[in-house]
Amino acid sequence: MNNTMLCDKRALVCGAGGFIGHHLVSRLKREGYWVRGIDLKKPFSETEADHFIIGDLRDQVVCRAAMQTYDEVYQLAAEMGGAEYVFTGENDADIMHNSAIINLNILNECRRNHIEKVFFSSSVCMYPINHGYQDCNEDSAYPANPDSEYGWEKIFSERLYLAFRRNYGIQTYIARFQNTYGPSSAWKGIRAKAPAALCRKIAMAADDGEIEVLGDGKQQRSYIYIDDVIEGILRLVRSDFSGPVNIGTEEVVTVDQMVDIIADIAGKKIRKKYVPGPVGAHNRGTTNELIRKKLQWAPISPLKFGLKKTYEWVAQQVRM
Repeated sequence: MNNTMLCDKRALVCGAGGFIGHHLVSRLKREGYWVRGIDLKKPFSETEADHFIIGDLRDQVVCRAAMQTYDEVYQLAAEMGGAEYVFTGENDADIMHNSAIINLNILNECRRNHIEKVFFSSSVCMYPINHGYQDCNEDSAYPANPDSEYGWEKIFSERLYLAFRRNYGIQTYIARFQNTYGPSSAWKGIRAKAPAALCRKIAMAADDGEIEVLGDGKQQRSYIYIDDVIEGILRLVRSDFSGPVNIGTEEVVTVDQMVDIIADIAGKKIRKKYVPGPVGAHNRGTTNELIRKKLQWAPISPLKFGLKKTYEWVAQQVRM
């Protein structure tokens, strides 16, 4: 991709304190953007944003204060977490209410401020439940039947952005992310997703030690490295295609296989203890046919490469 310096560009990153938002801010800054970030908290490591607002985007006053004249708005703010947060049912109301209010506020302010380009981060969790392996292409989203309220909220918000595009002429872009991982992601607690959580468990385990694995270890997933997610976002927003489009890999592994890969990276022999817990859809993957066709690109980072980078970072945090 030709990363031409765009020094006259201004961008707002909503959710800039989160994992993907933090990396997006850094990438935009490298390309010469002036960037404002907003989130409930600052990111794990120092932000490169020119201006950072600590504020709640559910509050219309805060949202209005953050929204000025921007060339691009990137909406990644959402109520979310790992399987132990999303799939227990205990956080369903917060997941649906908080994310919906955020998106309603942001779109209203984008319309008021005549923002032309707005990116929305959706998720492959909006695809229907399927107990056999499923290569989710973009047209398979309907009839809708996701496995969580998080997925239902993403369906609602996608349709909200498409409606504002039709009725108010806002140029919206929608991407459906696979499970995203990499350095600086949440690595402990119920917000941590599987790759970082497993990296933490293995980093803390002794050689020939045992770690707990939710479910039976046979769940199949695809995971996408953070650098590929950021590249896909920017390629989409700079194209004449608006999506929705999958941003993910076609490399599929079971949880058992991922544990083995991380253990090999760590140089440890690890035994698995399977425990009951929320796991989400048993098998889910996506196809890259549409993104190859529309953007002449697809994610390139192999899982072993990304897990090595992630494990090294998580192991460093564990040692601190």
